[in-house]
Amino acid sequence: MMFVHTLLWFLYFWLYLLVVLPLYWRVKGLAKRGDGRHDALTRRVVGRWARRMLWAAGAKVEADGLEHLPQGPAVYVGNHQGYFDIPTVLGYLGDDTKPMVAKKEIDKIPLIRAWMRQLHCVFLDRENPRSAVAALNEAAGWVGKGYSMVVFPEGTRSKTGEVAEFKAGAFKIAQKNRVPVVPFVIDGTAELMERNHYFIHGGEVKLRVLPPIDTSGYGKEDWRALPALCEARVRDGLAALRAER
Repeated sequence: MMFVHTLLWFLYFWLYLLVVLPLYWRVKGLAKRGDGRHDALTRRVVGRWARRMLWAAGAKVEADGLEHLPQGPAVYVGNHQGYFDIPTVLGYLGDDTKPMVAKKEIDKIPLIRAWMRQLHCVFLDRENPRSAVAALNEAAGWVGKGYSMVVFPEGTRSKTGEVAEFKAGAFKIAQKNRVPVVPFVIDGTAELMERNHYFIHGGEVKLRVLPPIDTSGYGKEDWRALPALCEARVRDGLAALRAER
Protein backbone atom coordinates (compact mmCIF):
# COMPACT_ATOMS: atom_id res chain seq x y z
CA MET A 1 0.00 0.00 0.00
CA MET A 2 2.82 2.41 0.84
CA PHE A 3 4.40 1.65 -2.54
CA VAL A 4 1.21 2.70 -4.34
CA HIS A 5 0.88 5.80 -2.16
CA THR A 6 4.49 6.76 -2.89
CA LEU A 7 4.06 6.22 -6.63
CA LEU A 8 0.89 8.31 -6.72
CA TRP A 9 2.59 11.05 -4.70
CA PHE A 10 5.48 11.33 -7.12
CA LEU A 11 3.09 11.38 -10.06
CA TYR A 12 1.14 14.19 -8.40
CA PHE A 13 4.40 15.99 -7.58
CA TRP A 14 5.50 16.20 -11.20
CA LEU A 15 2.05 16.68 -12.74
CA TYR A 16 1.38 19.64 -10.47
CA LEU A 17 4.67 21.27 -11.48
CA LEU A 18 3.78 20.77 -15.13
CA VAL A 19 0.31 22.26 -14.63
CA VAL A 20 1.74 25.45 -13.10
CA LEU A 21 4.44 25.78 -15.79
CA PRO A 22 2.55 28.63 -17.54
CA LEU A 23 2.60 30.51 -14.24
CA TYR A 24 6.36 30.04 -14.07
CA TRP A 25 6.81 31.73 -17.44
CA ARG A 26 4.58 34.54 -16.23
CA VAL A 27 6.65 34.90 -13.05
CA LYS A 28 9.86 34.90 -15.06
CA GLY A 29 8.48 37.61 -17.32
CA LEU A 30 7.49 39.73 -14.33
CA ALA A 31 11.04 39.40 -12.98
CA LYS A 32 12.55 40.57 -16.27
CA ARG A 33 10.29 43.63 -16.29
CA GLY A 34 10.93 44.40 -12.64
CA ASP A 35 7.19 44.12 -11.99
CA GLY A 36 6.33 44.31 -8.28
CA ARG A 37 3.77 41.52 -8.66
CA HIS A 38 6.58 38.99 -9.10
CA ASP A 39 7.14 38.15 -5.43
CA ALA A 40 3.47 37.87 -4.50
CA LEU A 41 2.70 35.48 -7.36
CA THR A 42 5.82 33.39 -6.70
CA ARG A 43 5.00 33.07 -3.01
CA ARG A 44 1.40 32.13 -3.75
CA VAL A 45 2.30 29.38 -6.22
CA VAL A 46 5.15 27.92 -4.14
CA GLY A 47 3.16 28.05 -0.89
CA ARG A 48 0.18 26.33 -2.48
CA TRP A 49 2.45 23.69 -4.04
CA ALA A 50 4.06 23.00 -0.65
CA ARG A 51 0.73 22.59 1.14
CA ARG A 52 -0.60 20.28 -1.58
CA MET A 53 2.51 18.10 -1.44
CA LEU A 54 1.92 17.59 2.28
CA TRP A 55 -1.78 16.95 1.72
CA ALA A 56 -0.98 14.37 -0.97
CA ALA A 57 1.43 12.66 1.42
CA GLY A 58 -1.35 12.32 3.99
CA ALA A 59 0.23 14.78 6.41
CA LYS A 60 -1.84 16.68 8.95
CA VAL A 61 0.09 19.85 9.71
CA GLU A 62 -0.47 21.90 12.83
CA ALA A 63 1.33 25.24 13.10
CA ASP A 64 1.32 27.43 16.18
CA GLY A 65 3.31 30.30 17.66
CA LEU A 66 2.73 32.34 14.50
CA GLU A 67 2.07 35.38 16.68
CA HIS A 68 5.84 35.43 17.24
CA LEU A 69 6.55 36.21 13.59
CA PRO A 70 8.22 39.65 13.53
CA GLN A 71 7.42 42.40 11.10
CA GLY A 72 10.15 42.89 8.55
CA PRO A 73 13.06 40.66 7.57
CA ALA A 74 14.42 38.04 9.95
CA VAL A 75 16.49 34.87 9.89
CA TYR A 76 14.50 31.76 10.85
CA VAL A 77 16.45 28.82 12.25
CA GLY A 78 15.09 25.38 13.08
CA ASN A 79 15.81 21.69 13.38
CA HIS A 80 15.97 19.45 10.33
CA GLN A 81 14.32 16.00 10.49
CA GLY A 82 13.38 15.07 6.94
CA TYR A 83 12.79 16.05 3.33
CA PHE A 84 9.29 17.21 4.19
CA ASP A 85 10.71 19.99 6.38
CA ILE A 86 11.05 22.07 3.22
CA PRO A 87 7.36 22.03 2.14
CA THR A 88 6.36 22.43 5.80
CA VAL A 89 8.35 25.65 6.08
CA LEU A 90 7.34 26.91 2.63
CA GLY A 91 3.67 26.23 3.27
CA TYR A 92 3.11 26.99 6.93
CA LEU A 93 5.74 29.37 8.33
CA GLY A 94 3.48 32.40 8.10
CA ASP A 95 1.22 33.67 5.33
CA ASP A 96 4.15 34.69 3.14
CA THR A 97 6.33 31.97 1.67
CA LYS A 98 9.90 32.66 2.76
CA PRO A 99 13.08 31.82 0.81
CA MET A 100 15.59 29.46 2.37
CA VAL A 101 19.19 28.32 2.24
CA ALA A 102 19.03 24.82 0.75
CA LYS A 103 21.63 22.20 -0.11
CA LYS A 104 23.09 22.23 -3.61
CA GLU A 105 21.47 18.88 -4.53
CA ILE A 106 18.06 20.57 -4.73
CA ASP A 107 19.47 22.91 -7.37
CA LYS A 108 19.74 19.88 -9.66
CA ILE A 109 16.00 19.07 -9.62
CA PRO A 110 14.25 20.49 -12.72
CA LEU A 111 11.31 22.86 -12.11
CA ILE A 112 11.90 22.82 -8.33
CA ARG A 113 15.17 24.64 -8.95
CA ALA A 114 13.44 27.18 -11.19
CA TRP A 115 10.71 28.04 -8.68
CA MET A 116 13.10 28.20 -5.72
CA ARG A 117 15.36 30.60 -7.58
CA GLN A 118 12.38 32.84 -8.31
CA LEU A 119 11.61 32.72 -4.58
CA HIS A 120 15.22 33.92 -3.98
CA CYS A 121 16.35 30.70 -2.31
CA VAL A 122 20.11 30.19 -2.06
CA PHE A 123 21.88 26.87 -2.70
CA LEU A 124 24.83 25.93 -0.52
CA ASP A 125 27.63 23.44 -1.17
CA ARG A 126 28.76 22.24 2.26
CA GLU A 127 31.80 20.49 0.73
CA ASN A 128 33.18 23.67 -0.83
CA PRO A 129 34.06 26.31 1.80
CA ARG A 130 34.51 29.12 -0.72
CA SER A 131 31.18 28.36 -2.37
CA ALA A 132 29.48 28.08 1.04
CA VAL A 133 30.77 31.53 2.05
CA ALA A 134 29.52 32.97 -1.24
CA ALA A 135 26.08 31.39 -0.69
CA LEU A 136 25.82 32.82 2.84
CA ASN A 137 26.82 36.25 1.51
CA GLU A 138 24.13 35.94 -1.17
CA ALA A 139 21.56 35.06 1.49
CA ALA A 140 22.69 38.03 3.59
CA GLY A 141 22.25 40.22 0.52
CA TRP A 142 18.63 39.15 0.11
CA VAL A 143 17.96 39.84 3.80
CA GLY A 144 19.50 43.27 3.31
CA LYS A 145 16.95 43.87 0.54
CA GLY A 146 14.08 43.13 2.92
CA TYR A 147 13.56 39.38 2.52
CA SER A 148 13.54 36.90 5.38
CA MET A 149 15.63 33.75 5.10
CA VAL A 150 15.09 30.25 6.53
CA VAL A 151 18.13 28.19 7.51
CA PHE A 152 18.61 24.72 9.00
CA PRO A 153 21.81 25.32 11.02
CA GLU A 154 22.44 21.60 11.69
CA GLY A 155 23.56 21.42 8.07
CA THR A 156 21.90 18.07 7.37
CA ARG A 157 18.92 15.96 8.41
CA SER A 158 19.08 14.42 11.87
CA LYS A 159 19.22 10.62 11.68
CA THR A 160 18.06 10.25 15.29
CA GLY A 161 15.33 12.90 15.34
CA GLU A 162 17.22 14.80 18.03
CA VAL A 163 18.66 18.29 17.58
CA ALA A 164 22.30 18.33 16.46
CA GLU A 165 24.84 21.13 16.86
CA PHE A 166 23.88 24.43 15.26
CA LYS A 167 26.67 25.67 12.97
CA ALA A 168 27.65 29.34 13.22
CA GLY A 169 27.46 30.11 9.48
CA ALA A 170 23.70 30.58 9.42
CA PHE A 171 23.91 33.32 12.03
CA LYS A 172 26.34 35.37 9.93
CA ILE A 173 23.34 36.20 7.73
CA ALA A 174 21.61 37.85 10.69
CA GLN A 175 24.82 39.47 11.94
CA LYS A 176 25.49 41.23 8.65
CA ASN A 177 22.02 42.80 8.74
CA ARG A 178 21.30 43.10 12.49
CA VAL A 179 17.90 41.45 12.08
CA PRO A 180 16.01 39.27 14.58
CA VAL A 181 16.68 35.55 14.72
CA VAL A 182 13.54 33.43 15.07
CA PRO A 183 13.90 29.82 16.28
CA PHE A 184 11.29 27.28 15.19
CA VAL A 185 10.69 23.59 15.82
CA ILE A 186 9.48 20.87 13.44
CA ASP A 187 8.46 17.36 14.51
CA GLY A 188 6.96 14.46 12.60
CA THR A 189 8.35 15.01 9.09
CA ALA A 190 10.73 12.04 9.22
CA GLU A 191 7.76 9.75 9.83
CA LEU A 192 6.31 10.79 6.48
CA MET A 193 9.16 9.20 4.54
CA GLU A 194 12.61 8.61 6.07
CA ARG A 195 11.41 6.30 8.84
CA ASN A 196 9.47 4.20 6.29
CA HIS A 197 12.47 3.22 4.15
CA TYR A 198 11.65 6.24 1.97
CA PHE A 199 8.11 5.12 1.24
CA ILE A 200 5.59 7.88 1.89
CA HIS A 201 3.17 7.41 4.77
CA GLY A 202 0.72 9.87 6.30
CA GLY A 203 1.19 11.31 9.77
CA GLU A 204 1.05 14.33 12.02
CA VAL A 205 3.50 17.18 11.59
CA LYS A 206 3.88 20.00 14.08
CA LEU A 207 5.55 23.35 13.46
CA ARG A 208 6.05 25.76 16.33
CA VAL A 209 7.51 29.26 16.09
CA LEU A 210 9.36 30.37 19.22
CA PRO A 211 9.80 33.98 20.43
CA PRO A 212 12.25 35.98 18.29
CA ILE A 213 15.67 37.02 19.55
CA ASP A 214 16.42 40.72 19.17
CA THR A 215 20.02 41.08 17.99
CA SER A 216 20.06 44.86 17.52
CA GLY A 217 22.29 45.47 20.56
CA TYR A 218 24.51 42.43 20.15
CA GLY A 219 28.27 42.54 20.62
CA LYS A 220 30.89 40.00 19.55
CA GLU A 221 30.39 37.72 22.53
CA ASP A 222 26.62 37.73 22.03
CA TRP A 223 27.02 36.63 18.42
CA ARG A 224 29.42 33.86 19.42
CA ALA A 225 26.92 32.56 21.97
CA LEU A 226 23.88 32.83 19.68
CA PRO A 227 24.16 29.44 17.88
CA ALA A 228 24.24 27.55 21.18
CA LEU A 229 21.39 29.68 22.56
CA CYS A 230 19.18 28.93 19.54
CA GLU A 231 20.13 25.25 19.62
CA ALA A 232 19.08 25.04 23.29
CA ARG A 233 15.77 26.80 22.62
CA VAL A 234 14.95 24.52 19.69
CA ARG A 235 15.91 21.44 21.70
CA ASP A 236 13.67 22.56 24.59
CA GLY A 237 10.91 23.40 22.14
CA LEU A 238 11.12 19.95 20.56
CA ALA A 239 10.91 18.31 23.98
CA ALA A 240 7.84 20.43 24.79
CA LEU A 241 6.14 19.47 21.52
CA ARG A 242 6.72 15.78 22.15
CA ALA A 243 5.46 16.05 25.72
CA GLU A 244 2.16 17.37 24.38
CA ARG A 245 1.55 14.40 22.08
